[in-house]
Amino acid sequence: MKCQVCRGPAVIDVRRHNANFCAEHFCKLVRDQTAKAIEEHEMLAPGDRVLVAVSGGKDSLALWDLLDELGYEADGLYLGLGIGGYSDRSGAAVRAFATRRGLTLHEVDLRADHGYDVPTAAAVTRRSPCSACGLSKRHLFDRAALEGGYDAVATGHNLDDEAAVLFGNTLRWQTEYLARQHPVLPARPGFPRKVKPLVRLGEREMAAYCVLRGIDYIVEECPMAEGNKHLGYKEALNEIEARSPGSKQAFYAGFLARAVDRFADAAPDHAEGGETASCDRCGVPTTSGTCAFCRLVERAAGAQPVALTRKGRPIDA
Repeated sequence: MKCQVCRGPAVIDVRRHNANFCAEHFCKLVRDQTAKAIEEHEMLAPGDRVLVAVSGGKDSLALWDLLDELGYEADGLYLGLGIGGYSDRSGAAVRAFATRRGLTLHEVDLRADHGYDVPTAAAVTRRSPCSACGLSKRHLFDRAALEGGYDAVATGHNLDDEAAVLFGNTLRWQTEYLARQHPVLPARPGFPRKVKPLVRLGEREMAAYCVLRGIDYIVEECPMAEGNKHLGYKEALNEIEARSPGSKQAFYAGFLARAVDRFADAAPDHAEGGETASCDRCGVPTTSGTCAFCRLVERAAGAQPVALTRKGRPIDA
């Protein structure tokens, strides 16, 4: 197996491109695909300050590395979710990466800074853990970006992630979510610009990039994500991709090119009863007196931490 570019020994095959690459040219491919996504969708401009949402997994750490390599002023933000040993290991991976690269890392700890953690919030509010986690992340990443004067928040959502979300939203014709499933969400009052520079790259490529770049990341999935429908959609698309390489890219890119604008009227910004007020506690735009995050804090803050369990049995996450 030879590299398509230099004809030297290849280390990876990229089936949807029908090509093999050596380590040097594969890393260049990943950088080029990231830069192309940024340019194609006008995600970032030269000189932009970017806040990277880092979790300790391969995608967010690879994204941070890539943005730094591409010359952006990219700082990281790690959110401590309080998911037992899993959060401990994730935080350690992020801190080690930032130290080795000499990059600036900001941290927010849910329990220390806001009085709750994800497992406790899920139990107290009877929301799914992923729901409580996502709400917390969106609010706190937005706040940190605005308060820190960043031009954009960058997340490590890759092609596999976006194709799986699109698959689920299409199965249920969730028009509001389809309207917002674009790799760039423009800034608007109270919210920063949000970008996804990895949408041209799959999970396998990001894992390989981390190995070749010497990036140590957390391999395990969040223990609270078990049963998440998103993972099932990924498995279904993986089977399709195995039989027809390039299907995920064609599905997602085709949606962006031909369909996303058709759902524009369903976006929250255009819907009747859009954001008309400010939260009476934190000031963010909301459709009610108190925003969803502040309501979550009100219910969960100070509650006794709950034990992590799986199918009724305690686990060490």
